[in-house]
Amino acid sequence: MVPEERLEQITQRFEYLEAAMAGAAGGEIAALAKEYSDLKPVVEKIAGWRRLRDELAGAEAMRADPDLRELAEEEIPVLKARLPEAEHALRLALLPRDEADTRSAMLEIRPGTGGDEAALFAADLLRMYQRYAEARGWRWEVIELQETELGGVKEAVIRIGGENVFARLKYESGVHRVQRVPSTESGGRIHTSAATVAVLPEAQDVDIKIDANDIRIDTMRSSGAGGQHVNTTDSAVRITHIPSGIVVTSSEKSQHRNREIAMDVLRTRLYDMERQRAHDARSEARKSQVGSGDRSERIRTYNFPQGRMTDHRINLTLYKLEQVMQGDLDEAIDALTADDQARMLAEMGQ
Repeated sequence: MVPEERLEQITQRFEYLEAAMAGAAGGEIAALAKEYSDLKPVVEKIAGWRRLRDELAGAEAMRADPDLRELAEEEIPVLKARLPEAEHALRLALLPRDEADTRSAMLEIRPGTGGDEAALFAADLLRMYQRYAEARGWRWEVIELQETELGGVKEAVIRIGGENVFARLKYESGVHRVQRVPSTESGGRIHTSAATVAVLPEAQDVDIKIDANDIRIDTMRSSGAGGQHVNTTDSAVRITHIPSGIVVTSSEKSQHRNREIAMDVLRTRLYDMERQRAHDARSEARKSQVGSGDRSERIRTYNFPQGRMTDHRINLTLYKLEQVMQGDLDEAIDALTADDQARMLAEMGQ
């Protein structure tokens, strides 16, 4: 179990924050309130575990009293069964938190190998995530969407707003592979195609400061895939971040709004680069199945003939592909989250 000294330190810090907020003002109270809010669920888990531990000790002491022995014998097994659950919940609450977990996120989808079929699969993934976002009540804002004549997706950049968006979607980053008979295939042969998904925590102004001398802003006429997809506005904005080489575009009707959107996307990508650099520096030698969100590796296969989805990182196979493609992702995401927590618990116990 976690050393009692650490639990006491956390409890004392929480009590200090509670008292400090009463006399704080302005920006100071905001910082105190944030730490207080983060510690509150941990302190509640500590209190719950301590309460059960004390109740168990009290019940065992009751055995010495003949009048209370029968009652104690009934309570002790129940308390002993609940105590490990409370301890596990406390250990989870004490795990290091990713400060980005509570943030909104940028979702980027692009076709990989497979030509038109890869673009069509990218469109399927886009609809899958949109349905998942709608089911959770998240905000869905299209930042950039380039489509093909067949209805596929060349590139999609979406801002998803809401509580704990990044925490739920961060394990989706990677190469998603599909095995199915394309609609353009006359011979009925199964093809394998792929699309890449990147989920980035949305940056805030305080995270990344961008020097005006480091960017080049161009305005241009944006064009789509043709036909109904043609965009004829002259207000599209392209921002190039010279030091990193990152290029972002936005093609809304308002040039002013496009600048805001493009800067938000640029800030988010730079923030992700910094997070990735820090992560690599901390764990260069560790090869984790999930933790790094490495986008260069295949993470999942969607096999339509067999109706299954397989997540290769945790060897999870679900024979409910139709529901998954309709946005039923919680089972897979919960399993990935639990696997990551188990890894961190193992490391914490070392």
